[in-house]
Amino acid sequence: MTKKIVVIGGGLAGLVAAIVCAEAGAEVTLHEAHQRLGGRGRATGGPYLAHEGAHVFYADGPHWTWLRERGLIGKLGRPAVRDLRVGFVRDGRLRRLPPAGFMRMMATGPRTAPVDVDFHTWASARYGEDTARTAANAISVVTFDADTGRLSAAFVWTLLRRVFAMRAPAVRWVIGGWQAVIDRLAARARDLGVRIELGSRMYGLPGEPTIVATELSSARILLGDDALRWQSGYGVLLDLAVRSARGDCFICWDLDGGGFHESYSLQDPTAAPRGETLFQIDMPIRHDEPRAEATRRVRALADLAVPGWRERVTWQRSGAAKHRTGALDLPGQTWRDRPAVDQGHGVFLAGDMVAAPGMRGEISINSAITAAEGALRALHVTGHAAR
Repeated sequence: MTKKIVVIGGGLAGLVAAIVCAEAGAEVTLHEAHQRLGGRGRATGGPYLAHEGAHVFYADGPHWTWLRERGLIGKLGRPAVRDLRVGFVRDGRLRRLPPAGFMRMMATGPRTAPVDVDFHTWASARYGEDTARTAANAISVVTFDADTGRLSAAFVWTLLRRVFAMRAPAVRWVIGGWQAVIDRLAARARDLGVRIELGSRMYGLPGEPTIVATELSSARILLGDDALRWQSGYGVLLDLAVRSARGDCFICWDLDGGGFHESYSLQDPTAAPRGETLFQIDMPIRHDEPRAEATRRVRALADLAVPGWRERVTWQRSGAAKHRTGALDLPGQTWRDRPAVDQGHGVFLAGDMVAAPGMRGEISINSAITAAEGALRALHVTGHAAR
């Protein structure tokens, strides 16, 4: 009976899938096309620890339980009380509180919203158009979509409740960010005997059960299936290190344009040199908007959240993320409608845009566990057939 399973892709999903399979006794080979593991979970090297996307975790789902049970989370950080300056941009001005209508919405809203209606229509009918727009822009940090109101009401409302509901916050900041977790995942995989092949690009599927833990664009080519598509967001990112000063916001939501600003280093001093503060600021790109205009808007948000940053900057980088920001569900869709994890014939998908619950990296972890369980079942069936 063969016990071999192949994992293609060494990002978050691929590493999790490899670990689950190896824990069950399978012989696992992981192929990563690049020379570094981690995919979008990677971060820059020192002295600035800047990620390609989000850098927080939420401790209210099975992904967190899976990581915690294996000791893969590590030490948590938190900002000092003196650094907890929160802002909300409204009508071009920085304010300390969100609009009253948005606060009432989050305090009194129902547990669920309809799947088959767009969020703007549903929320406008209950709370008014202004509050509906505010709420959609407040959660654009998760969707990277400049028109979050067009998405399924159920999808958007679930995200809003997770982030803004009046309860103990589930957000967690891991010292070293996603990169530290990636490093621990890689070490765990190697300890379990996973064979990791770096610089190993696959052009076909092997005979063993295979988990394809790549972006959908790569999976389409590898599997020869043009239907492997799903909608995702598009935004610009600005990583910004400045000499530290009082008055900089720790977190700031742009309720006008959907932008978001957050510190890397106020909760994790290892993310920047002493005396400096590191931030990431992002802005969803509007339909037909030139990237240069979105970049102008993200810098305008920095002007409000980090006053005088242009005179204090010590390091910066900018970029864009397109079709790389997790799954978005339109009206009438849920996560179950995304490309299936089980593709048949012993092939399984894992990643942040396939049929698993959660947001962004959580989808990667949850889909990877499902894919690994499927590959292990396929391994068992293959073994019986061989006998």
